[in-house]
Amino acid sequence: MPKIKSTVQLAKHLREVFTGGNWTFTNVEEVLKDVTVEEALTKVFGLNSIAGLLFHMNYYFKPVLGVLKGEALTGNDKFSFDLPPITTESEWKALVKKAFDDAEALAIQIEMLDDEQLVEIFADPKFGINYRNLLGIIEHTHYHLGQIALIKKILRSKPE
Repeated sequence: MPKIKSTVQLAKHLREVFTGGNWTFTNVEEVLKDVTVEEALTKVFGLNSIAGLLFHMNYYFKPVLGVLKGEALTGNDKFSFDLPPITTESEWKALVKKAFDDAEALAIQIEMLDDEQLVEIFADPKFGINYRNLLGIIEHTHYHLGQIALIKKILRSKPE
């Protein structure tokens, strides 16, 4: 039986949360396919908007990608909700496209890793190992995808 690389499986899971086939039977593409810019920018109960959550999910992809390429860790949690102004449908679609493009770039880089690299320190010992951070970014995406799906349902619900 051929050995299945863990890095290939992690990349697969990242792709699946974006395009489908994961065990939760939901994905970013399906949830966002018909979200309008107005819906994307609407905050429900004073909480986050769909666009804000998508930006936040995507914010971490580039810094993680950089570390996997041997670069210093960039980014800061305090900026992870700094959604740039969006006013048009094309700007909303560009944000969605960027999230997909950045996720795919990260998935490609994960696939290029050797399984042995999964147990290496991620940027600084306080962050743990690469595996923890890669699995964490996938879990983080699932978590916020659930929030996005709920916000979309609330926005489209009809008062009884």
